[in-house]
Amino acid sequence: MKDMLVRLIGLPDTSVVERNLSKKENIVFRRAIAPEKHLVSEWVKAHFGDYWQSEVEVAFARQPVACWIAQRGNDILGFACYESTAKNFFGPTGTQENERGKGIGKILLIKALQSMKEMGYVYAIIGGVGPSEFYQKAVDAKIIEGSEVSIYQNLIRKK
Repeated sequence: MKDMLVRLIGLPDTSVVERNLSKKENIVFRRAIAPEKHLVSEWVKAHFGDYWQSEVEVAFARQPVACWIAQRGNDILGFACYESTAKNFFGPTGTQENERGKGIGKILLIKALQSMKEMGYVYAIIGGVGPSEFYQKAVDAKIIEGSEVSIYQNLIRKK
């Protein structure tokens, strides 16, 4: 998997889609807060595995918390973290499978990238990308050539 680079100046406006999802689907997008760390962490582990759970826990150790969530009532629908594995790295991120295709992931992506822009970054790295087409379409991210060898190359794996 390669890394991608995204320019943080001129990110797309998602306010209309966000308002529509709020009205029609009762979805709230917000930065997670410390008291819900265990709930978000457990949800991420259940839906996306141990490695992403570890990264989410690092995001919760930051102040402000470096994790955005989408929720409907008490149900978590998706999340997006940044600066969990490395400085200026976006990710991990994920949306519950039955909620995909509504724009939830794109809104979470842009909210996290806006947070990175507020930190002073002009560009951000999306590390170890799986669905590169999503990022290309959502935020005009570009593949970083030669990035196959990444920060994740010597990751300890379960046997």
